[in-house]
Amino acid sequence: MKLKLKGSEETAGTESGSGSNVGTASLVRVHNSGTTQRLVSLETSAAALIGTFTISGGATEFLDKDPTDEIFVDEGLSGEEILLVKVAYYS
Repeated sequence: MKLKLKGSEETAGTESGSGSNVGTASLVRVHNSGTTQRLVSLETSAAALIGTFTISGGATEFLDKDPTDEIFVDEGLSGEEILLVKVAYYS
């Protein structure tokens, strides 16, 4: 798989309403640069929760979403370890 970067990496917000749509991305690379598991949440632009997943320390996942959906990590946790970047992929 080849990745095409479509933006600059940013840290995740830490509560509902302060998430990021990552430059209206539809595919986001989510990386946990820390060693602790973190709960990642996806919500609509109207702050309605779509779902959550746990990302392990050091792990990278790819999240497919609607362009206006926003990503954040659980309130009270450090969002600095969760790095987001808009990407496209090719086989």
